[in-house]
Amino acid sequence: MPHFVDTSVAGSCIFCKLVNGEIPSAKVYEDELTLAFMDLGQVNPGHVLVATKRHAANIFEITDAESAAVMQTARKVALAAKLAFEPAGLTLLQANGAEGGQTVAHFHLHVVPRHAGDGLTFTWPRKEPGSAMLEGYALQLRNAMHAQAASAA
Repeated sequence: MPHFVDTSVAGSCIFCKLVNGEIPSAKVYEDELTLAFMDLGQVNPGHVLVATKRHAANIFEITDAESAAVMQTARKVALAAKLAFEPAGLTLLQANGAEGGQTVAHFHLHVVPRHAGDGLTFTWPRKEPGSAMLEGYALQLRNAMHAQAASAA
């Protein structure tokens, strides 16, 4: 992950400043809900960030419409990156909270064209809790989803 961490307060973070035109950016795409711009810390040519225009710290704070718009913009950028840079692969990365690896507390998604040996890796310890434990986890999630739906109604 990058070494840069933005410690600005909500609404005046570096991405809010980009959205508001207060600081320059290499803009790739913009619509009503999203802004796609080049990452200053390029992993590979074509590395783009897709951010919500409205300040929301993380996935827990964005709306369904913003969520859909970010993914639609990410797909447009991915298709363009495939054509422009001919990567062997592509990674979408989205992190939430410091423990999740988020370095700017404004919702964004990385679109990273990938090539063999580019230095970007994903590793974690493989844990195998067993099928009974997995079913328990799935039940917890289903119950939480039902509770969310009931509270929204």
